[in-house]
Amino acid sequence: MQVVSAIGFLVLIGVTWLFSSHKSKINWALVGWSSLLQLVFAVLVLGIPSLGFQGPLRGVFSFANSAVNELLAFTEKGSSFLFGPLVDVKSIGFIFAFQVLPTILFFSALTSVLYHLRILQGIVKGIAFVMQKTLKTSGAETLSAAANIFVGQTEAPLMIKPYLPKMTRSELLVVMVGGMATVAGGVLAAYVKFLQDRVPDIAGHLITASLLSAPAALLVSKILMPETETPETSVGSKISTPIETKNVIEAAANGASDGLKLAVNVGAMLLVFVALIAFANGILGEVGDWIGFSDWGKGWVPRLVDGEEAKLSLELIFGWLFAPVAWLLGIQWSEAQLVGSLLGQKLVLNEFIAYLGLSDLKSVLSERTLIIASYALCGFANFSSIGIQIGGIGVLAPNRKTDLAELGLRAVLGGTIAAMLTACIAGLLVA
Repeated sequence: MQVVSAIGFLVLIGVTWLFSSHKSKINWALVGWSSLLQLVFAVLVLGIPSLGFQGPLRGVFSFANSAVNELLAFTEKGSSFLFGPLVDVKSIGFIFAFQVLPTILFFSALTSVLYHLRILQGIVKGIAFVMQKTLKTSGAETLSAAANIFVGQTEAPLMIKPYLPKMTRSELLVVMVGGMATVAGGVLAAYVKFLQDRVPDIAGHLITASLLSAPAALLVSKILMPETETPETSVGSKISTPIETKNVIEAAANGASDGLKLAVNVGAMLLVFVALIAFANGILGEVGDWIGFSDWGKGWVPRLVDGEEAKLSLELIFGWLFAPVAWLLGIQWSEAQLVGSLLGQKLVLNEFIAYLGLSDLKSVLSERTLIIASYALCGFANFSSIGIQIGGIGVLAPNRKTDLAELGLRAVLGGTIAAMLTACIAGLLVA
């Protein structure tokens, strides 16, 4: 299946080319270098298990995985103090609101503190320096893409706020695609909670997915909309990143406040979307009964799903539509429809719903499939993110709201493909 992943990578680049605004202006050297950069990053971290080669930075991968798990344990200390026995999984089971949402709060506060101490900026600028020197992209767009490895789609643009009003459309698309191709640190930690019992090193994989998505976002953006103007921040320009908080206490408080808003939003969104999915499935189930789907449709249901689940549903329809895409990522055809369903849910609904679905399937999917799927789902690319970016980035640069709206669908496409490219890289290397 490693060969299929390699073919899938090329097919995805071909699909991106079909939607390019200026096919003759594409910088193929940049495409080649960004593809190579993804592969080099992945080999350094993951190695090549099929050849017995261990990546030189595997220790960093293991450290990051252990660090996230330790931080999750610290989160549980705070949760236990506030909620007491309600966070004890062994006694009363897994309650999402008490197990996952506090994680978002803590990681949001931690990210804010690291930003105040300039630790986050140092890491981001180091990664941006490597990408800018190899890809020859502008300073502002590269810094934004690198920042998205750690922060969300409306936080990363804050690092380049002074430059947003005058960015070229190509640069602006990079900012948007970069935001949709990755996830914020707080929700990434939540996804770790979903899968860590089945894939012990899932934290390292999700961090690697975010790392690979930065050059992938630049690659896809520069194919979809090649640069035809002169960026204000050319190669070698220094970008300032001002700090607005006065001290660590204020940074932690602001981060906790932002995390609370995000956690409440996630909780409300999940409640509504899970209910809407159940509502849609109820209607589809009735339609299925009316057309006799339970009799003739069993052959259309993945064999890994129990027979009692052989009802017409939103998940089944998404699975039929996206199964070929899942297969191109390097997933066995027997599992492709299940993963395809998750890809569809991520695009139409959001990645949180998709990761919840992946968590439900972790007992029937292979570890390789779980890892590849976790890379493909690791991004904010969905239709609701268009509104989030218009609102979030539009506040920072009101004169770009029209451009943000016009580029919205292109950004969703770009973010989706970028995440899938990282999944292909994972499929190429993971045994």
